[in-house]
Amino acid sequence: MQVIRKILPHAADFKRFWKDAGPFEFALTSAEYPPVLLAPEEWIFGHTARDVLEALMGGAPGKIKLVRSAFNPKNTRTLRPENLIPWKIQPFPEEWNHMRCDFFVPEGHLTRMVAQQAAGHKGAGDEARHLTAAVFDLLERHLDAMGYVLLKPRGHGRYAAVHDYLSEWEADEAAAGLA
Repeated sequence: MQVIRKILPHAADFKRFWKDAGPFEFALTSAEYPPVLLAPEEWIFGHTARDVLEALMGGAPGKIKLVRSAFNPKNTRTLRPENLIPWKIQPFPEEWNHMRCDFFVPEGHLTRMVAQQAAGHKGAGDEARHLTAAVFDLLERHLDAMGYVLLKPRGHGRYAAVHDYLSEWEADEAAAGLA
């Protein structure tokens, strides 16, 4: 899968890039300044949400995995918070250690929220695969609370719904005298 990272400081740059290289199903940028895991004005474009999220986390598509953690609930000699499950994200972005999130804690240890989400994933497969799918579902749904903007297809659309975002961006630039 193709994932592209691009610095696009103005709405006109975004439009030109979208026309020349796009369209894409997903586009992600930071909603805050300074951005976390992105350069200022940087965008990540891709054809699946997971590819875009893995690129954000610093990995190549398919390289972010869940591994067993030391918080094994059967090991009663290990002191652990009650809400953790014995899995963690590997590799985990160090910058997210200070981020408040309901489904992971520092170092990428996962909470029971992930296990609850994974219970909704049906079909054959091992626990790690269902938990991984749950982590990426939760990330996609909670990106705005983490300080990111994810543009994705809306309704029956095949590509990211960028028109509303671009209209607002262009209005902001005009108000600032940049357009």
